[in-house]
Amino acid sequence: MQENNNLNWGKPLFYGFLVILGILIGVFFKGNFNLGSLTRNNQQPIQEMIELVQSKYVDSVSNDSAGIRVANFYLAQLDPHSVYIPPADLNEVNEQLQPNFKGIGIEFQQFRDSVFVAYVMKEGPADKAGLKVGDILLNADDSIQLSGKKWEAEEIRKKIKGPSNTKVKLLVDRLGIKKSYVISRDNVSISSVDASYMIDSLLGYIRINKFADRTYEAFMQALEPLLQKGMKSLVIDLRGNGGGLLSEAVGIADELLSGNKLIVYTQGVHSPRVDYFSKREGLFEQGGLTILMDETSASASEVLAGALQDWDRATIVGRRSFGKGLVQQQFKLSNGGALRLTTAKYFTPLGRNIQRPYAKGKQEYENDFIARLHEDALGKQDSSFKGPSFKTPKGHLVFGGGGIYPDKWVNGNGLLMDTSFKVLWEDGLLNDFVLHWYVQNKKMMEAQQNPIAFLKQTEQYNYWGALYDYANSAQKNKLKGLEKSKLMVQNQIRGLIARTQWYKQGLIEVQNALDPNFKQMLP
Repeated sequence: MQENNNLNWGKPLFYGFLVILGILIGVFFKGNFNLGSLTRNNQQPIQEMIELVQSKYVDSVSNDSAGIRVANFYLAQLDPHSVYIPPADLNEVNEQLQPNFKGIGIEFQQFRDSVFVAYVMKEGPADKAGLKVGDILLNADDSIQLSGKKWEAEEIRKKIKGPSNTKVKLLVDRLGIKKSYVISRDNVSISSVDASYMIDSLLGYIRINKFADRTYEAFMQALEPLLQKGMKSLVIDLRGNGGGLLSEAVGIADELLSGNKLIVYTQGVHSPRVDYFSKREGLFEQGGLTILMDETSASASEVLAGALQDWDRATIVGRRSFGKGLVQQQFKLSNGGALRLTTAKYFTPLGRNIQRPYAKGKQEYENDFIARLHEDALGKQDSSFKGPSFKTPKGHLVFGGGGIYPDKWVNGNGLLMDTSFKVLWEDGLLNDFVLHWYVQNKKMMEAQQNPIAFLKQTEQYNYWGALYDYANSAQKNKLKGLEKSKLMVQNQIRGLIARTQWYKQGLIEVQNALDPNFKQMLP
């Protein structure tokens, strides 16, 4: 009885605190969050508490850090996807939806205390200047030491990246010979289409990694050559695609749906319903269509898949998608940051909202996803989770309320969920080995015409033995626990080597060719 009385006494205080917190957040999001702007004569309790924390707390507290935590705590009470973006992070966040970035066009990795060039983007500034995979970056702009000390990757990136039309001077060690390169930074194109190729004489394949600015354009540039090669059926791979811009997904759907069909609609309490229809004659409205999805296919990926499933246009293959049916709009704040706020829900043509439930809070929402990853890796089909059912024009049942449920279920590859697999990434073992192997076999790799030719050329090569010989004694002991999975490890290595030569196109082609699950997903 005493316990209940205490709880009842505490509720008014708790709700009062939330009201005050809401006022503080409201001031913050108007861009007026300034501790010095509130005078002593008009001081609020929350302000007094913050000042007491600043003057009396046992440890130092950053105002920016505290403000970010307060903002995101408040937003987390609304839904899992509304978020405050601090000024320092805004450019990087926005860059993720751009078709290019500003820099010199390389990927690097650290091995011990040396910074190696791991990939050089074709036709980028570094490629034009003459940088090669395997080069060691010693110094930047004469005075900035890159190799010879341990850096965080982001610190290295900041020292190399910069605005377009600026220059960076790099001192490079190539096989013991030092050479300087002056490289002009520029916009480096990055396509949202990872790979496109013909699987056989009639079946084409396109992998889309996200829906960023100009993804529709990249899709069309991939689609047209496949049609010219005689493609009659298409596989669109959306596995791992976390979404992005709704408009890009709508544009792609328009190319695949005939007639004046509803693709998606959005609606919220303060956002009137907006319908998106297919309007133009598309390039591929009649051929066979398969969409590959997994647990991380989300948002705009689910818009595309949902529209095609509702109209009986495509077969969805794989596993239940993430379940994000909320639309965010980004608002600029006067402090230089931004608020990415959920303003509407999106609905498939049949009226499905596929948002996973989040009434139990953001943490439980995230835990649910992690638990599903584990179950999917074990091959457990979550057929028990199906929301409201809807009937397509041809009479097929589809489901809402928790992601796009596939028409054909195919289990995932559980290797990545195996804790023993982490040994390959500890101390950079796998990446270090791949870079070492590539540099040692560079002439052979450059002679290969394509990823499949590379696979045939090295079919009998013992990558597992080479990896074991390369590892140190501690790593060797850990690798013994992966003996039963060595074929899968070797296939992983083959994919990473192909990536070094042909970038993502090479990685995807090799992974698909070696993955038995992929063959099950094809029509």
